[in-house]
Amino acid sequence: MNLLTHDFSTTLAGAQPPCLSLYQPTHRHHPDNQQDPIRFRNLVKKLEQSLQQKYPAVAINKILDPFNALADDMAFWNHTLDGLAVFAASGLFQVFRTQRPVIELAVVADSFHTKPLRRLLQTVDRYQVLGLSQHAIRLFEGNRDAIDEIDLTPGVPRTITDALGDELTEPRLTVSSYGGAGPGSTPMHHGHGGKSDTMDVDTERFFRAVDRAILEHYSRPTGLPLILAALPEHHALFHRVSQNPFLATEGIMISPDAVSLEELRARAWEVVAPQYQVQLTELNEVFAQAHSKGLGNDDLAEVATAATAGRVETLLLESDRQLPGRLDSTTGRIEFSELSDPGVDDLLDDLGELVANKGGHVWVIPAEHMPSKTGVAAIYRY
Repeated sequence: MNLLTHDFSTTLAGAQPPCLSLYQPTHRHHPDNQQDPIRFRNLVKKLEQSLQQKYPAVAINKILDPFNALADDMAFWNHTLDGLAVFAASGLFQVFRTQRPVIELAVVADSFHTKPLRRLLQTVDRYQVLGLSQHAIRLFEGNRDAIDEIDLTPGVPRTITDALGDELTEPRLTVSSYGGAGPGSTPMHHGHGGKSDTMDVDTERFFRAVDRAILEHYSRPTGLPLILAALPEHHALFHRVSQNPFLATEGIMISPDAVSLEELRARAWEVVAPQYQVQLTELNEVFAQAHSKGLGNDDLAEVATAATAGRVETLLLESDRQLPGRLDSTTGRIEFSELSDPGVDDLLDDLGELVANKGGHVWVIPAEHMPSKTGVAAIYRY
């Protein structure tokens, strides 16, 4: 699974047009996933038709070659998740699998269409699980509905041998003479630092290496809470050596190897759910306080105007809600329309992108936890 982080757009930065963006809902299991390559080819055909309006056949074939290769990759289609996002330009081809469905889209433009991925990143129920044993690790990412294992990036030790290599400790041996000195005495080999002591030392060093790597490559880039899943005897040691501020106090007292993915998801959600509820409650309380002081608003037009001025510090958006229209990012003027119009997007997505680009925080939360009925709630900086 390709990791979707808040800086994913840096891999797309600097691309020269044409920029191709393709989104497709996919299926995890047979037989539903058999239709996915067919739907993918149909979307690629739409990209081709759009390109033909402006670009020569040689250029079109070159930029579409990776798409066609992916369409033929049955190993890929047998391991899809709930959604797919593909971006391509000259010298660039990037694929993301998503844990939630996306709306089908194929568009050629001067820049990439990234709002659906931004919305997934702004959803508040995401987390990661570190599966830890004395000798190896596994890493998972999930939400309340799904969990999947992550292919660890180079630089993250998968096993104790990866982490310590030739530095694995050997029991220290010394030679002592018992029964007197001299030619008639018998030298005896006596170990100082037994096997269990050696294992404890190596385990601690392994845990420290894992903690550093996970913090650097996963926790900091995503900002997601990290849940430890391990046997009870490993929790205390890992928490003692960990410097990861995203590590949850509560954990899962079992190895992921001993449970199914669905059971792991259920156990993880038991840990995350209380924190999730606290976060939602705090967001609602902060909005209510701000609103009472004239620093909060749920009127879409007024929030849009404030967003263009950079006044929005925190924006709450209702998940699974669309408001078709156009947003002028310079004036904040909004115009409602129909999504069938190719020039029309979702106003909530546009508003979220605008706030994020001006340094604000955007959260996408369920309707039942929104502090307003308009689909939007903003907390102002001033």
